Amino acid sequence: MKLTESMFRDMVETPMSAEEIGDLLTMTGFELEEIVEVEGEKVLDVNVMANRGDGASVLGLAREVLAKDTQARPTPLYTRLSEGCPLGDEGAPDGGRLTSVQIETPDCTRYACRVFEGLTNGEAPGWVQERLRKVGQRPISMLVDLTNYVMLETGQPLHAFDMDTLREGRIVVRQAQTGERMATLDGQEHELGPTDCMICDAERPVAVAGVMGGGDTEVSATTTRCLLESAHFDHRSVRRTRKRLGLQTDASYRFERYADPEGVVRALNRFAELLAEAMGVRPVPGVVDVYPAPPVRPTLRLRRDRAVRLLGMDVAADEIERSLLALGNRVERGGDEFQVTPPSWRIDLEREDDLVEEVGRVYGYEKIPEALPAGSTGIGGPKGAEALTDRLREEALRCGLDQTLSHSLGDLHPLDAPGKRVTVRNPHSPEMAHLRNSTLPCLAENARRNGGRDVHLFEAGRVFRDGQETVALGVLSTGGLDAPSWGGRAAQTADFFTLKAVVERLLDVAGVEATLEPGGGDPRLHPTRQATVRAAGTGQSLGLIGQVHPDVAEGLDLPATTFVAELDLTGLATSAQGELHYRPVHRTPAARRDIAIAIEKAVPFKHIEETLVAACGDVLERHWLFDVYEGKGIEPGQHSLAIALQFRKAGTFTDEEANQVRDAAVAALEALGAKLR
Repeated sequence: MKLTESMFRDMVETPMSAEEIGDLLTMTGFELEEIVEVEGEKVLDVNVMANRGDGASVLGLAREVLAKDTQARPTPLYTRLSEGCPLGDEGAPDGGRLTSVQIETPDCTRYACRVFEGLTNGEAPGWVQERLRKVGQRPISMLVDLTNYVMLETGQPLHAFDMDTLREGRIVVRQAQTGERMATLDGQEHELGPTDCMICDAERPVAVAGVMGGGDTEVSATTTRCLLESAHFDHRSVRRTRKRLGLQTDASYRFERYADPEGVVRALNRFAELLAEAMGVRPVPGVVDVYPAPPVRPTLRLRRDRAVRLLGMDVAADEIERSLLALGNRVERGGDEFQVTPPSWRIDLEREDDLVEEVGRVYGYEKIPEALPAGSTGIGGPKGAEALTDRLREEALRCGLDQTLSHSLGDLHPLDAPGKRVTVRNPHSPEMAHLRNSTLPCLAENARRNGGRDVHLFEAGRVFRDGQETVALGVLSTGGLDAPSWGGRAAQTADFFTLKAVVERLLDVAGVEATLEPGGGDPRLHPTRQATVRAAGTGQSLGLIGQVHPDVAEGLDLPATTFVAELDLTGLATSAQGELHYRPVHRTPAARRDIAIAIEKAVPFKHIEETLVAACGDVLERHWLFDVYEGKGIEPGQHSLAIALQFRKAGTFTDEEANQVRDAAVAALEALGAKLR
């Protein structure tokens, strides 16, 4: 909102400089952006909040200064505007003979107009043109310039129609019909829709309500009869239509922030005053004013003790009353409690705490005494699922992975999880049009940008699947796990099993017992080199692991041996065992026995593990695979597995006892088709 210093001093008598006025407005919540000098006069640029449409006018800002500065005095113009600029002919009938107004939509709550005849639409007075230029507006003609000037003064947008172009001289406010079109003042033709509120004559739309007028009915140098519109529209409707049509005007700026419905006729009368001064033409007597349901402002309770507690300073009841009255509120006082009815221009005052803020603004935030914060704080740090995510991040780093951070918006990708992606309604670009449903596309793109070779990445972040927001941790690993040794030892490369070890470590840190179930049918992964991670007992799917399908990897410019995994951290949090349980160090030593068996490759190692656990019973403390061999001495289709078995019991294991358990394990494995080597 820009205003010249002279426009402000037309309404407020004060010894303050322009800079002091700007500082005072800043302390009331209307931040001064800058003061610039234009054509020898200072122009203030004030930031108006989205819920304070009353500040988008000289009148509204004058109210703020008069409320806070007890030395300032209102001018006769301020008083006249506050009283509505009555012309004394509002009830005369002549205007109603020339036009009629019909409101057919709830998006328009009030519509008023005046008719002017005998006009010559030349240039506006020089002082009006000068003030418009200083605030960045281009003078056009008498009628247009006066509507813009009154809007700056009062905050109420006006629009002038050439009355001879209005069919039957009628005004109908309604929603647009599907397929209707209209050319606006900027020369652009727009296709209208049922959500658009329109100003129409007897046959067609002639203006987009609250946004811009139409080209067919604009005033020109030949205009001799004018219908001047002043209305109040639902601020949400104006914003919706303005955004859909891609229009931005000074009128929509004010209507979106809420214009005062009680200022509709005031603006018409102020225009009539200025026009009479400029060219001696008075309006046709009478205002056509359709106001079906004037809004009733709620009465709010304000307690002094509540205000003192929130503001952190002692404010006398008399000061509270003065502050509220100075801002235009109606106040009924009963001791230290107040019943407050906000003025028509303050739709943002909805609750007691809003009134406390008003008192603080006027009484002075600068008067709040300095004090150290009091009270106690709890133990900081993340809790629950957030704490689990942090622990898993730390463990992934310990496993040698590099963390990446990616945007949750992106384009469609071959590694998207199966299912429909959530599409953004108004994306900034096609590349940012969808919410991701997996972390794997982001990991793949980060790997590609980093050369696509010897990269081992992870990311923990939000994903959006089936209309639900959840947190996932994804891992991508390909290439060498460490640098080649100077001694000639070849670097170990990533494979399914190295990534499986990472996943198992993450599950262990999460306190979740889970199994890997071969298969899963995920088209993104190699059909025979993928597994589903399932919670033990419930069978709930917690994620997946596998090799990226070679065709997909090739399309992404990644190696064919690229392995990925993704865990549902929300599911992990619900499956976690909770508190950690500790046990004492064993007093007795363990006994170890190693066995080597030859067995068909088609037998899953999971079956071998289950057989060993069942055969050895409770004395089997640990078991692990430490060697795999195939080649000379091993039949085709088989491989040799070397497995370590660690036994422990309350007493000391003897060699004979350990051998008996081992023999039982071998016998069970032979039942699977294994042969002891």
